[in-house]
Amino acid sequence: MQQIHLHEELDLDYSRASTGKRFANYLIDALLFYVVAFLLGIVVGFFKPELLPDEDSGILSRIVSLICYGMLMFIIEAACGGKTLGKVITGTKAINSDGSEMSFQKAFIRNIIRCIPFNALSAFGTPCNPWHDAWSNTMVIDEKKLDLQLRKDVFFSELSNQNGAADMASQ
Repeated sequence: MQQIHLHEELDLDYSRASTGKRFANYLIDALLFYVVAFLLGIVVGFFKPELLPDEDSGILSRIVSLICYGMLMFIIEAACGGKTLGKVITGTKAINSDGSEMSFQKAFIRNIIRCIPFNALSAFGTPCNPWHDAWSNTMVIDEKKLDLQLRKDVFFSELSNQNGAADMASQ
């Protein structure tokens, strides 16, 4: 029996997550990042206060924050199969542009690109295709839209099988 790769037959552009859902993902994930950073700051401040940055660190602390954000998102997406907390809440998932699951290396590349300043601004537009997707050949899909498309394909496949069986029986 020949194995069928459904992701090759699906219209992934139809399943692409909306700009609104992507923005919600970003807000939720940014909130998670700041909560983790705050809690980590409390722990570090309690045990090693000299490691905390000065208030005048300005651009350096912003760059470190971008790198830490990218690394946190990488760890979460790699461990959770293309999902972050924001993606779980909005029902979306990061995948390769061909529809296959992201590898560990692809998740790393995708999330290191997030460290580029103004990457978040590249997400505005329709369709939403920020730099970390475009440059890593990944995309974020709406799982409900993908499921609907899978069900449609199964439905029409079963319908054509029933019609073929009915034609065979009438002969």
